[in-house]
Amino acid sequence: MYEGYAGLIFDMDGTILDTEPTHRQAWNEVLGRYGMRFDEQAMVALNGSPTWRIAQAIIELNQAELDPHRLAQEKTQAVKAMLLDSVRPLPLIEVVKAWHGRRPMSVGTGSESAVAEALLAHLGLRHYFSAVVAADHVVNHKPAPDTFLLCAERMGVAPEKCVVFEDADFGLQAAKRAGMDAVDVRLL
Repeated sequence: MYEGYAGLIFDMDGTILDTEPTHRQAWNEVLGRYGMRFDEQAMVALNGSPTWRIAQAIIELNQAELDPHRLAQEKTQAVKAMLLDSVRPLPLIEVVKAWHGRRPMSVGTGSESAVAEALLAHLGLRHYFSAVVAADHVVNHKPAPDTFLLCAERMGVAPEKCVVFEDADFGLQAAKRAGMDAVDVRLL
């Protein structure tokens, strides 16, 4: 089905790993420390964004005086501990396994590299991917194309010969801006 592509790129959260409920739980825990809240719909709209950008939106929503990078760091620490206990692969991981060794594959995620690498290693999935590009590897995050362009570069594949698997609107926009085809996994 993907024979026409020279490289496959996978978003991580909500695409190959079922992390979204745990991310929400971590946000609730961290925000509770400050008496803040978040809007579920606003969070869904920010899927694929780096943690600090989500923190910035939450701070603005709550009209709080906090450093978004500090809040993001607290959330990253909370979610890392929670995820190692609860994360499970999603069915799309079967595509990864089926194409392993046939095409180079990478992960392009809005998560921090420490979290992404820890989760993939913990689940025994890291060896499937020649590269993991995370939020701290690029300056411009999804919906900018930088994450996926760096994935293509690290795989040694021209961007137009890549296909991206994504579950978030920002990620689908990033793939299009990178000149790549995209599969909206929400429709599978």
